[in-house]
Amino acid sequence: MAPGATRPLWVDRPAWSGSPSSRIPPMSDSKPREFFIQGLTPDGKPFRPSDWAERLAGAMSCFRPEGVQTGIGAFIGYSPYCVPRVVNGVKCVIVNEALKGIEPMAWDFVMNFAKDNHLQVAEACSVPDPAPGAAAARD
Repeated sequence: MAPGATRPLWVDRPAWSGSPSSRIPPMSDSKPREFFIQGLTPDGKPFRPSDWAERLAGAMSCFRPEGVQTGIGAFIGYSPYCVPRVVNGVKCVIVNEALKGIEPMAWDFVMNFAKDNHLQVAEACSVPDPAPGAAAARD
């Protein structure tokens, strides 16, 4: 190479290059499942530190779907795939299974965090809306 000539940082494209959408598997007709990581220890006490859910979700905040805000304010807020919530008075992190398709290592990190800290993990279930008139028939 001639003196003063510049060389690209990557000779070949790195394995992780390409648009994020090229790594996302095609969506099936079924909606991705959601899992609740509950901040309760095996003896039923709250997991500490008290801000564990915000810290975990904050570490996952960069994993976002395409079309989400970019620019200076993009880092503010949680990823829709991993959000902290309080459910029935218990701190939780709700993790969307779509994260596994976007970045399997991020999914493993979150799930191994729960496993390593002996936190309860429950799959979210949806309750169908009652049929119109079902409440009247029940009364």
